[in-house]
Amino acid sequence: MEILLDGKNLAKEFSTKQKEKVAQLKEKGITPKLTAVLVGDDPASAVYVRMKGKRCKKLGIDSETINLPAETTEAELLQLIDKLNNDKSVSGILTQLPLPDHINEETILESISPKKDVDCFHPTSVGKLTIGSPIFEPATPAGVIRLLERYDYDFSGKHAVVIGRSNIVGKPVSLMLLQKNCTVTICHSRTKNIDCVAKTADLLVVAIGRPKMINENWVKKGAWVVDVGTNRLEDGTLCGDVDFEAVKDIAHAISPSPGGVGPMTITMLMENTIRAAELIGK
Repeated sequence: MEILLDGKNLAKEFSTKQKEKVAQLKEKGITPKLTAVLVGDDPASAVYVRMKGKRCKKLGIDSETINLPAETTEAELLQLIDKLNNDKSVSGILTQLPLPDHINEETILESISPKKDVDCFHPTSVGKLTIGSPIFEPATPAGVIRLLERYDYDFSGKHAVVIGRSNIVGKPVSLMLLQKNCTVTICHSRTKNIDCVAKTADLLVVAIGRPKMINENWVKKGAWVVDVGTNRLEDGTLCGDVDFEAVKDIAHAISPSPGGVGPMTITMLMENTIRAAELIGK
């Protein structure tokens, strides 16, 4: 390994610029505001929302968390989102997933105005990303791209293999890499000889949620490896989808987990919230 793709330091660089941008917007009478809606009492969701609130405070962004009981009906949640869509003080809206089983996630995500869809889950947002003219970029995939750009990765003509096809990471990051002129292969649980396919990658992006699944047999000498996964082991420690110790001496560049893509995810969410405020203020 010659390059450690350090998301922590890059997130700090972004935060400094974002704080300045927020201050400039406030001078124009525009205050970005992120409203998070949390339905039920999922502990992990509560932690994520709290982290987002802390980052907002650090940057000078107004934040609000609306906590709703688990028995909240879909109609009640839709009514709340409609209210937030029409509230000019709210720049960005996010509904923390997962939602209770009786609420249709797709219906809720489609109800958020694309102009306030800072998570980039609305079909309009996804469609615009597909044609290369996004309103916002999905946070984690954008974090992957910014991290690679920070270390001057030359995307053009490279073979990028993405392991994972989720709507949150795998599919959107594949689209964004395609727009960077990579040749993209998407692998998933039904891909045959997946390790052999992975080993053809100049750039390997892994987002599967399986601790240390990717070892030295999956990685081509000199490849760049981006580990999007964050998994908690039985002893409480965190690790990625890539076996860092096994791969680090083969890869030219590799992101750690934690400390790689993770810090960039919330950073790019803040970027979207600021962008949303700018759009509303125009």
